[in-house]
Amino acid sequence: MDKILITGASGFIGSFIVEEALRRNMEVWAAVRKSSSREWLRDSRIHFIELDLGSTERLTAQLREAGVRFDYVVHAAGVTKSLHKDDFRRINTEGTRHLADALLAADMPLKRMVYLSSLSIFGAIRETQPYEEIRESDTPQPNTAYGQSKLEAERYLDTLADRLPCVTLRPTGVYGPRERDYFLMAKSIKGHTDFAVGFRRQDITFVYVSDVVQAVFLALERGQAGRKYFLSDGSVYNSAAFSRLIREELGRPWWIRLTVPLWVLRACCWVFEQAGRLTGRVLALNTDKYHILRQRNWRCDIEPARRELGYRPQVQLEEGVRRSVAWYKEHGWL
Repeated sequence: MDKILITGASGFIGSFIVEEALRRNMEVWAAVRKSSSREWLRDSRIHFIELDLGSTERLTAQLREAGVRFDYVVHAAGVTKSLHKDDFRRINTEGTRHLADALLAADMPLKRMVYLSSLSIFGAIRETQPYEEIRESDTPQPNTAYGQSKLEAERYLDTLADRLPCVTLRPTGVYGPRERDYFLMAKSIKGHTDFAVGFRRQDITFVYVSDVVQAVFLALERGQAGRKYFLSDGSVYNSAAFSRLIREELGRPWWIRLTVPLWVLRACCWVFEQAGRLTGRVLALNTDKYHILRQRNWRCDIEPARRELGYRPQVQLEEGVRRSVAWYKEHGWL
C-alpha cells in the first residue's frame, strides 16, 4: 500500500486530497498543527502527524520519529492571506524549503512530490487587449506578497530537481464546498449586494476543487519532475459570470450591483488592512487583495496539463456554482 503525506490536510483543498487518497486505498498521513481543525478529517483510516514547518531540524526529527517511509508527498500547506506580509515568506517560502530539506535529510524514498503553487506568481501580465493566455514561458512578475512567496518556493524546489522529484501545479481561482472566500460573495449576494471593481474588461478563470484534486493525482502518477502546470476549467468568464450564477442558485434575490473605481477599492483595502492590524483579525480586503482584484487577465494555458498529464476538467462554472451553493445551504452557511 502506497503511503502518502499531505500537508495542509485540514484546509479546503487539502481535505479533498485526503478524501481522494483514501478512495484510492492509500495509507494517508495528514500533516496538521495542534491548532488545526479536524472537521473534514473524521475518517478513522487517517493517520495524523504534527509537523513543524518552521524548522528543518525539528521537521526532520518529526519525520524520523514517525518511522514512516513515504512514497508520495503533496505539499498543500500555506497561507493565502495574512496580517503581516512577512508571514507569506515565512510560511509559504521558508515552510516549503524546510519541508524539502527535511525530506532529503530523512532520506525518504519518494516516487514523487506535488507542490501546490498558484497562477498568482505571474501577476498582471499580458494585459493589453485582446488578452492572451499566460504561458509557462512567460516571466513571472508577482504583484502580491502571496505570489512572490509562492514563486520563491518554486525556485527553491527547482534547485533540488536532481534529488527531489517534484511536480508543481499552478491553479487559478479554486472554488467549491468548504471554500470561504468565494462564499463571502454568495453571502453578500444573498444580502442583496454585489460589487465589481474597475471599468476595463476583466477575463477571469476558475477551477473547481475536484479538478485540482484530479490534477494532483495525475501529477503523482505521471508528472515529470521539474514540470509546472497551469490549472483551470478550460473556459474564460467575464467579471459578472460568477455573481450571476450564484444569484440564480439563490433564487434570484433582488440585488444592487455596484461597480467601483480602482481608487475606491485601493482606499478601502488600505482602511481594512489598518483595521485588521488594530483588531488582530485577517479581514477580507488588504493591499494584496487590491492587486488581485484589479488584475484584468487571468487566462492561462492548460494544454501542457492536458497533453502531459491527461488532465480533463470535469466541472464547468455553472455546475460548480450549483454544487457549491447547494453545499453551503445544506451545511447552514447560507
